[in-house]
Amino acid sequence: MRLIGKEEIENIAIGAALLGTGGGGDPFVGKMMALQAIEEHGPVQLLDVDEIADDDVIVPSAMMGAPTVMIEKIPSGEEALVAFKALEKVLNKKIKATMPIEAGGVNSLLPLALAASIGLPVVDADGMGRAFPELQMVTFYLNGVSTTPMVLADEKGNNMVLNAIDGKWAEKIARSATMVMGGSIMNAIYPMNGKQVKESAIYRSLTLEENIGRTIKEAKYNKQNPIEEVLKLLGGFTLFTGKVTDIERNTDGGFVRGTAKIEGLGNDKGENCYLEFQNENLIAKTDDQVLCITPDLICVLDTETALPVTTEGLRYGARVTVIGIPADEKWRTEKGIEVAGPRYFGYDHDFTPVENLMKARGK
Repeated sequence: MRLIGKEEIENIAIGAALLGTGGGGDPFVGKMMALQAIEEHGPVQLLDVDEIADDDVIVPSAMMGAPTVMIEKIPSGEEALVAFKALEKVLNKKIKATMPIEAGGVNSLLPLALAASIGLPVVDADGMGRAFPELQMVTFYLNGVSTTPMVLADEKGNNMVLNAIDGKWAEKIARSATMVMGGSIMNAIYPMNGKQVKESAIYRSLTLEENIGRTIKEAKYNKQNPIEEVLKLLGGFTLFTGKVTDIERNTDGGFVRGTAKIEGLGNDKGENCYLEFQNENLIAKTDDQVLCITPDLICVLDTETALPVTTEGLRYGARVTVIGIPADEKWRTEKGIEVAGPRYFGYDHDFTPVENLMKARGK
């Protein structure tokens, strides 16, 4: 167990934005919520997975909806508290800790804000090791953990309890409710015992996010290339470097969908890279070759600052470096690829690990 304070939050926010692969909600919003909660209530206990008991009740807390909506409809923090307390009442059990459902943007930081507010610890783990757009795209689902009961809560004070027959139905119904409730909501979801967390979660993701943020800051201070240092830390690859020349994005069905075109610079001059996203980046490709594809991570960094750029933050003229990172091995299984691989999202490609794609490209 260790304590998470303001400095740790600053670093986690950077790492969460990077692992969020463009999605997961606005990291600035999550950071400010967590900083305010810690200012008011003190630091948060971060528990290693090994420190929870097998029968402890653990409930992830998260934002659901289109990240672009959240820019204008900033949560107060009460929504997460309402959802959490309502689920505790449904379960009729005392919840011992919360945790992120994914490694990304606001959804890595929201549990820290919630935990500070109600005096609970946070488990240093998550269910994706990145961000994905749909509720069933978590390692808990891969391991047979039920998505429901779950509670959705909005900023108006509405909340609803959902029970569904499986994760895909939970996604469909909750997505429809989210649209009616204003395009983004907070939820308490995937109630688990400690044994299920130990069997299903991706371990120490918050610590990894903190290390990413610290690595970028220290590299700048030591006049090193921060992108190169991040790639060493994560075992990643530079996919493409260039300038954003076109961006098309729209909110559709509770998601932000779109495409960005990046004109190559430096070693990539003369080529174009195309990013396609559904909240998160799903495929990066040139005119004739796939560079990286889901479930591997595709992250966009500002070339000058090395800070992550979300899909809603992509702007014409921005100089960016696109990097690819191997996904956790849980996602590279047959079940993982079925749930969150290319063909689920409608791409006529089989999954090929990013390291193999880079080798084929001679990198």
